[in-house]
Amino acid sequence: MKKSDIISPIVIGEMIAIISIILLKYSPVFNSNLPSFIISQTKFFPIIFPFLTLLGVFIASFIGKKIPIFFQFAKFVLVGASNTFVDLGILNILMLVSGIYVSIIYSFFKAFSFICSIVNSYLWNKFWTFEKKETKIGIREFGKFFTVAGIGFFINVSIASLIVNIVGPQFGLSKEIWANVGAFIAILCVFMWNFLGYKFIVFKK
Repeated sequence: MKKSDIISPIVIGEMIAIISIILLKYSPVFNSNLPSFIISQTKFFPIIFPFLTLLGVFIASFIGKKIPIFFQFAKFVLVGASNTFVDLGILNILMLVSGIYVSIIYSFFKAFSFICSIVNSYLWNKFWTFEKKETKIGIREFGKFFTVAGIGFFINVSIASLIVNIVGPQFGLSKEIWANVGAFIAILCVFMWNFLGYKFIVFKK
């Protein structure tokens, strides 16, 4: 494993831990639906999460010796997890501050949180997952990235808005929880598109 394969998962683990603590402690969507025991353990997250992410990358690197693409995909999955937390974290902070969980405003919130997650995704995938050697962002690569990201953006926001504003809450779930269900389903749908687009279009060696 390279030095970056040790530092990167630790940093991502810490980032996920911090966002998780914010969500569990301050968002009613999460802290009202989880046992108090789990919330009380958040103080250990900054230790547990980096350990787990580093362990996962270590195991993936071992398997990657037999199946090379597995290690790269594992790193992409970890970056994807950080994108999910950035997306959901910013979305929930905006909803919490404004008190708005539906309507066109929700779509704007979702769009902004998605853009933030895309920036996070680009930086981690460029310099760690796909290990592009150039440190500068070329115009051509920049254009390819935003083309792929733009399509992913449309898929993400459209699916989330459809589920939240058209389908509406199902199975007795509250509008707050349903807003997160919509966001999570949208993230899953755009996941494979992003991997294939980044690997074979944006960061193709």
